[in-house]
Amino acid sequence: MDTARTYLFVPGNRPDRFGKALASGADAVVLDLEDAVAADAKDAAREAVRAWAAAAAPAQRARVVVRTNDTASPHLAADLAAVAAAAVPAVMLPKTESAADVAAVRAAVPGVAVLALVESARGVAAADEIAGAEGVARLVFGTLDYALDLDIELDPDGDDTARDGLSYAAGRLAVASRCAGLPAPVGGVTPQLGDEARLLADLAWDRRHGFGAKLCIHPAQVPPVHAALTPGPDAIAQARRVLAADAASPGAARLDGRMVDRPVVLAARRTLARSAS
Repeated sequence: MDTARTYLFVPGNRPDRFGKALASGADAVVLDLEDAVAADAKDAAREAVRAWAAAAAPAQRARVVVRTNDTASPHLAADLAAVAAAAVPAVMLPKTESAADVAAVRAAVPGVAVLALVESARGVAAADEIAGAEGVARLVFGTLDYALDLDIELDPDGDDTARDGLSYAAGRLAVASRCAGLPAPVGGVTPQLGDEARLLADLAWDRRHGFGAKLCIHPAQVPPVHAALTPGPDAIAQARRVLAADAASPGAARLDGRMVDRPVVLAARRTLARSAS
């Protein structure tokens, strides 16, 4: 799950959609107990997650993350009890702002992996601390809530210049992830359903900022994200040419009039690794 490219949300109180989400091809499915579930439906959502997990195959449970409510919420304790009963391997913790938030989750559910959802100024300021906390598997950027916290107006039509205010936070999360040895962070949602061009533009923005995966809110968003993150035939062929040139003349190779130095070789290896995803 640490190398997942897509995390598909499904409301925790819609068990009829759990199987469809798992069949969508998403690398991970997020059973949501937070924003997608009203307060008076949260008990039913927790029971639905527990019931599903009790009947699910281990391979299915391994692909599931439960998004709990945040540490300030009165619902968190019941959420974590449901996670423990369901024996799912990971939780997504909203509004993570410190290593103590992560520790509180793991104290309630020992051994659970935490995807730390950073969506506030405090969370971004503590990015290094959060990334280095025991049990954190990955950082996730909650772009919409972060924009709300900083009063950044995002263009609903998707103008990239409106996302300039997110760049500092995105860079902090990417650098913190790299320094902590975590996978590249996960980009936020694209709320414009049915707009594949917007989805791919958002993903391109994420990639320029060092992100390696994306939150999805509809199964139709999954295939385009996977396709965009998979190197094409030309990129694969070029990567193989680079490695062949380096193998023929290690450390002193030239290809198409350019030196093939170590960063070029490492980039070629990464391209081929992604092509096998």
